[in-house]
Amino acid sequence: MNRKIEEIKREVQELSIKTLKELEDFRVLMLGKKGKITELFSEFKTIPNEQKKEIGKVINDLKNLAVTRIADLKDTLESSSSSIYSYDLSLPGYPSKIGSRHPISLVKEELFDIFKTLGFSVAEGPEIEDDWHVFSSLNFPEEHPARDMQDTFFIKSKPEILLRTHTSSVQIRVMENEKPPIRVICPGRVFRNEAISARAHCIFHQVEGLYVDENVSFADLKQTLLFFAQELFGKDVKIRLRPSYFPFTEPSAEMDVSCNLCGGKGCGVCKYTGWLEILGCGMVDPNVLENCNIDSKKYTGYAFGMGIERIAMLKYQVKDLRMYFENDLRFLNQFRCVL
Repeated sequence: MNRKIEEIKREVQELSIKTLKELEDFRVLMLGKKGKITELFSEFKTIPNEQKKEIGKVINDLKNLAVTRIADLKDTLESSSSSIYSYDLSLPGYPSKIGSRHPISLVKEELFDIFKTLGFSVAEGPEIEDDWHVFSSLNFPEEHPARDMQDTFFIKSKPEILLRTHTSSVQIRVMENEKPPIRVICPGRVFRNEAISARAHCIFHQVEGLYVDENVSFADLKQTLLFFAQELFGKDVKIRLRPSYFPFTEPSAEMDVSCNLCGGKGCGVCKYTGWLEILGCGMVDPNVLENCNIDSKKYTGYAFGMGIERIAMLKYQVKDLRMYFENDLRFLNQFRCVL
């Protein structure tokens, strides 16, 4: 009996296996119903009574040794099977989905970079505004027909509160709180009660610019806009300024750029004119300066404003403005860039 126990003990101690299946086979061999250690307990009944205490202890110790050894080997095999070395490193990796910036964000940041090189800083303001900052301070008197130029969302319970129709309200807040020289661009989301179509939406984004200082002229405005257009669309782009009307600027103008799709020859996008309108601009009306407590006899300024969606449509040749708001991944994934 002792010799048999020693052989089994040595077999347990010298056990060396590589798989969990081999370990399970060994467990059955030793501790199964017909296992070697199980048979020792069966033979234990034939041992003389004076030897049972000593032999019983040895058999129990052997069983405990086998159970512990098998448990340790199982833990080792399970941990090694989950390690990196159990994988085939030659297999291709799983692709990670990389996000992309929204085209509106891409264009907005490009506009920021262009105007920052000219010394403009960025100013922002609230989307829910009051009548003073959106209309009255900008030379829109009550009952003035110019108020009808923009279909506005008013708060029903408080008609003097509204969703801003332009970011010119931010320019007013800047001029109320800062002294010239002022040189800012004002980006943000604006709202107008318009029918949604391929060319219009009730929500869109604007970037407006303001420069107020001594001896600011229309020539400064033109040179700034020419620099902006050439940086955004390329050095070959041309601009033209057409007389227009805005209550808050005088004189006022609309700025067109040569169509980058047809090179100015005329196409369906530019309506065969060779030109595309992208922004409105003009010299700040003296009344607006006075409303903000800025001496209009000492200071002059220019302002301009553009829709970011319109710029993005031209830059990326997108013909339907609604695509910017539908969150269609098939569309958005085309604008992948380094984050």
